[in-house]
Amino acid sequence: MTVERYYDDVEVGDVGLSPTFTVTADHIMTYADLTGDHTPVHTDEAYAKTTPFGTRVAHGLLGLSLADGLKTQADLRFPPGMSLGWTWDFRLPIKIGDTVHVKFHVESMRLTRKAGWGIVVLRSELINQMDEVVQHGEHRLMIPRRPGAF
Repeated sequence: MTVERYYDDVEVGDVGLSPTFTVTADHIMTYADLTGDHTPVHTDEAYAKTTPFGTRVAHGLLGLSLADGLKTQADLRFPPGMSLGWTWDFRLPIKIGDTVHVKFHVESMRLTRKAGWGIVVLRSELINQMDEVVQHGEHRLMIPRRPGAF
């Protein structure tokens, strides 16, 4: 069982690694239905074959959503906090059948003016089964301090 770590329990350089997730055609279609984004490169194989990708690909924001969800299952976890935002880049397509995972590290930390909270910046990579970084960036996250630590 992975123990959630408070702000006071982590240090710059700490690393987290998530389990894997395999992207299916159903995942892409469910995301398209949920968001209303039925762009044919995601939903129409005949169309997608005419694109530089040569096949259907996942929505970029589906990749970011997967990265966020996988991060919560990683071996480095935090108690519930508040997301302060993402800076995120799409590098390579995520194709049907790709298996991805997230690797991240604590890049920086600082206390907040609000007692009981600290901010961590998590430099993160979404990596496919060929060890290629398909998306990357950073997540700014406000997490609680250990009770009694302030």
